[in-house]
Amino acid sequence: MVTIIAGTNRTNSNTLKVAKYYQKELAKKGLQTSLLDLKDLPANFIAEDLYGKKSEAFEKIQEMMTNTSKFLFVIPEYNGSYPGVLKVLIDACAFPESFYDKKACLVGISSGKYGNIRGIEHFNGVCAYLHLHVMPLRLHISYIKQEINENDELFKEDTLKFTDQQMDKFIAY
Repeated sequence: MVTIIAGTNRTNSNTLKVAKYYQKELAKKGLQTSLLDLKDLPANFIAEDLYGKKSEAFEKIQEMMTNTSKFLFVIPEYNGSYPGVLKVLIDACAFPESFYDKKACLVGISSGKYGNIRGIEHFNGVCAYLHLHVMPLRLHISYIKQEINENDELFKEDTLKFTDQQMDKFIAY
């Protein structure tokens, strides 16, 4: 199983738009994926699922994580790093079966100039600790509001070229 994780719980986020774009384009290339939008985490996630016994709602997410062999993370920049809700998800998931010796692809997005370079590096450190093997080609999409058209799709020629290249490498990874 391949899972795309939209790395924020913000409603109507550009992160989710990019994650859905990847899902659609990967399907065109023959790779079916599941999508986890972090806004769909259980309402009492931190109080109930972070430590100890997990809720029934989170058990479904845990099952998805356990059954996933490759992850594609779309990660927005939050205060020079990545969203805390993504770290809490990682912390709540069972170790080692959720991520250990599995594969990951990272896409950083930001409304600013650098496409979440720092956040992707921070998250890469967490991946290394988890033994989650990160594909070397990581994308950093800057000025994301200018990259998405009225159909919520990426449309700029260079971005399409690099996302297409990353998707092909991810399929082969």
